[in-house]
Amino acid sequence: MCSFGTFSFLISDDYTLHGPIFIQEPSHVMFPLDSEEKKVKLSCEVKGNPKPHIRWKLNGTDVDIGMDFRYSVVEGSLLINNPNKTQDAGMYQCIATNSFGTIVSREAKLQFAYLENFKPRTRSTVSVRQGQGMVLLCGPPAHSGGVMGEYEPKIEVQFPETVPTAKGTTVKLECFALGNPVPTIIWRRADGKPIATKARRHKSNGILEIPNFQQEDAGLYECVAENSRGKNVAKGQLTFYAQPNWSQKINDIHVAIEENVFWECKANGRPKPTYRWLKNGEPLLTRDRIHIEQGTLNITIVNLSDAGMYQCVAENKHGVIFSSAELSVIAVGPDFSRTLLKRVTLVKVGGEVVIECKPKASPKPVHTWKKGRDVLKENERITISEDGSLRIINVTKSDAGSYTCIATNHFGTASSTGNLVVKDPTKVMVPPSSMDVTVGESIVLPCQVTHDHSLNIVFTWSFNGRLIDFDRDGDHFERVGGQDSAGDLMIRNIQLKHAGKYVCMVQTSVDRLSAAADLIVRGPPGPPEAVTIDEITDTTAQLSWRPGPDNHSPITMYVIQARTPFSVGWQAVNTVPELIDGKTFTATVVGLNPWVEYEFRTVAANVIGIGEPSRPSEKRRTEEALPEVTPANVSGGGGSKSELVITWETVPEELQNGRGFGYVVAFRPYGKMIWMLTVLASADASRYVFRNESVRPFSPFEVKVGVFNNKGEGPFSPTTVVYSAEEEPTKPPASIFARSLSATDIEVFWASPMEKNRGRIQGYEVKYWRHDDKEENARKIRTIGNQTSTKITNLKGSALYHLAVKAYNSAGTGPASATVNVTTRKPPPSQPPGNIIWNSSDSKIILNWDQVKALDNESEVKGYKVLYRWSRQSSTSVIETNKTSVELSLPFDEDYIIEIKPFSDGGDGSSSEQIRIPKISNAYARGAGPSTSNACTLSAISTIMISLTARSSL
Repeated sequence: MCSFGTFSFLISDDYTLHGPIFIQEPSHVMFPLDSEEKKVKLSCEVKGNPKPHIRWKLNGTDVDIGMDFRYSVVEGSLLINNPNKTQDAGMYQCIATNSFGTIVSREAKLQFAYLENFKPRTRSTVSVRQGQGMVLLCGPPAHSGGVMGEYEPKIEVQFPETVPTAKGTTVKLECFALGNPVPTIIWRRADGKPIATKARRHKSNGILEIPNFQQEDAGLYECVAENSRGKNVAKGQLTFYAQPNWSQKINDIHVAIEENVFWECKANGRPKPTYRWLKNGEPLLTRDRIHIEQGTLNITIVNLSDAGMYQCVAENKHGVIFSSAELSVIAVGPDFSRTLLKRVTLVKVGGEVVIECKPKASPKPVHTWKKGRDVLKENERITISEDGSLRIINVTKSDAGSYTCIATNHFGTASSTGNLVVKDPTKVMVPPSSMDVTVGESIVLPCQVTHDHSLNIVFTWSFNGRLIDFDRDGDHFERVGGQDSAGDLMIRNIQLKHAGKYVCMVQTSVDRLSAAADLIVRGPPGPPEAVTIDEITDTTAQLSWRPGPDNHSPITMYVIQARTPFSVGWQAVNTVPELIDGKTFTATVVGLNPWVEYEFRTVAANVIGIGEPSRPSEKRRTEEALPEVTPANVSGGGGSKSELVITWETVPEELQNGRGFGYVVAFRPYGKMIWMLTVLASADASRYVFRNESVRPFSPFEVKVGVFNNKGEGPFSPTTVVYSAEEEPTKPPASIFARSLSATDIEVFWASPMEKNRGRIQGYEVKYWRHDDKEENARKIRTIGNQTSTKITNLKGSALYHLAVKAYNSAGTGPASATVNVTTRKPPPSQPPGNIIWNSSDSKIILNWDQVKALDNESEVKGYKVLYRWSRQSSTSVIETNKTSVELSLPFDEDYIIEIKPFSDGGDGSSSEQIRIPKISNAYARGAGPSTSNACTLSAISTIMISLTARSSL
């Protein structure tokens, strides 16, 4: 903003110009007369642009800095050297002025007083307990014993009758009483209200302190002093006051000349503040265009002389506060530099257009318009609004052209020109049409238009009022068409949620139009509602429900499903009626199991498909009934001597039909008439053992198992034959013989017992252990049936083993045979064949290798095994030889993998590394495996090295 006298206008500048603003205002100062300091400072800090000039007033009169050398102004603050009580005491005020106006600060009082300390005087020591009163006596009369009598309380020190207290401060009320006995002090409010909990009491209740004093703390307070001789009361009124503080300040205003100004300021305080207004530091009164009412200021038809600094002053007897603001009056001629008319304005035929004309101007200019060189006249289609904008309705092609807005006020004239271009309107030629579709189908909603091809066109689609996001919803929605006049929408794999209103919106720079269509989606029914169990028996349940949405296709049938704690998910159940049509909402479920907790749900179907199931009903248990299912797989046998063991599979809980479920076991010797019965009152029982010395080994019994619950007995299972326990074999096997097969394997032979056993033989158990081990740690293997030999493997070489054989059956094992000994053979050679060399010629491969020599603790080499296979196959062929070479007749059209290992009485020795012989055609080749001689071993190399030479065939 720039200022020239009282005339102000805005300019474009990054450097902000403004009137004075107080950063710090002066405060009251108490200057001690006995101070060694000889200078007083009254602070005043102001900012403004241009920099404000500072002057001071004392008691309303300007301080003459030039005439009195004791006064000086440093950075706005007033310094007083050698202050004098007579000359300098009073009220000071800081005044700040720049080209925008003047503001005045609050008043600050400078006072003078003596603040010297009292001189100490020696007093005799008096001891007293904290919080109690005391009396300093001048000494007892000569005729007295010095003993004081009891007397009622006498309040010696009390608070004033009226105590004015500022908001937020801490007030202390003191009450001191003498009396004998020592009186107690009680504080209370005369109006009966409780004293605020924030109040604190000190010195045995002699001082009442109320911090952060508020309006509600004001009132009549009483101090009650009481002892056994009586009581006394002191009263005082706490009154509330508050210095003014702003709830609404005034702010800077920039107005155009001839406009109106309204300012309002509001302040809180007690008593209620009064208001006055200042302009440039001088009182402002109501006159002519200026109206003042308390905290409001109205200036009508502002002129340049009204510019300046204004202050709202709020005051009560406890303080004064100032709020400052600047009034800038703007007076400039029309200026289009920042608000040029739009260079090109587009509109469609038949449309409406508004061309704005908003130049910067103060006061408001008069607007005229031209089309080309002709002045534009208003008519039923063409109007000029109050703000200068040109409005044309029912636009025609002839309205196209150049338009100029001319703005004039008494400070000047300016103009701006723009062009109006009229385009053909966009029309929807093929709008989307409402459709009726089925879930899963795919459709295309067309949206094809004609439009002015010089304009860009944008198609958008909304679904139920929300724009379709083709990136997020691309699984179902896709824009198709491929030309700028088509914005067709494809909807793939339509779901029920896609039913609703679809709107195609077409927009160009001159118009916007839309076309809508409704999509009805038919699909399987929604879930039925409120499935309820109305009645339940032991095997039936009466259900009812409400239909859910049919999704635009009538419901044709309902299916009822049930679930129990024992079922795998939901299962369809039988109902009456067997087929439930779409208009029936009750049914009876039949064939349920008694005493089982059921929950039910309903599924609806229509011609399109089966819908989602309803929410489950409540859980209800069917009533109890007699058990009907008998145990399965009743059998038994085995056990100890004189025992009959009977076993069965338990009846599942869901088939027990009630509480108190158990089993009845019935049995009798085969061919007898009388049944023996045993009751087992446990649903988990699955085995019963009858033990009696009269039971002969392996005797047949007829057995059946029945069921019962609290409702009574159910049926028995079919009768089956179970044999009593056997007697273990009584004779040991005979003719035990063992031989070593290799370092790891032995074979043992035996014969059946020589004498007849009382117990049948189901098989044999062979026990073996190494000589260095304990017999109790022996390992065991069993044979089945009449087998009288077995092979034992995974043994240690050159080791002595002990063996014994027993016969066994279900009752246990019989006595052991005599122990036989056998020593395993020495381990096979540990060294693999080395220096393997191969030669190929025609269809033969000749292999040579070094002889393997066994160590002293190894079995002698008896020969070698050559293992070979095609590289693509897993099956291996073996050739044995007692030489250190072998000739193989193999075709050359495949790669071969070959390895060689020695064998001995102790078994097969270590194998050589695998040798790959590559496929060779019509060639002579030679190769070698890795060397194992000490002179040539390269332990770090694990790959097979092969050398090949080839020559052409003759």
